[in-house]
Amino acid sequence: MSLIPFDTLKLARDLRDRAHFSPEQAEGAAAALADAFQDLDAKKSAIDRIDAKIEALEQRLTIKIGSMLAVAVGVSIALAKLVH
Repeated sequence: MSLIPFDTLKLARDLRDRAHFSPEQAEGAAAALADAFQDLDAKKSAIDRIDAKIEALEQRLTIKIGSMLAVAVGVSIALAKLVH
């Protein structure tokens, strides 16, 4: 299913009737555009998957940094109590 609704038959007819393309030219142009839109859909899907992975990594990194900060604060407090 294409993310972009695209009627290749209507395009081919419009190219034939309005732009005076030959039937072969009109069908070829419509098919080429349909292929291009499918490629765009595939790229959009890949980008969506990458975005999801980036969000997951961002959450993991936030948790790790928060944990490291908590440990650093705890160690600092413990050292401060030992010194005094």
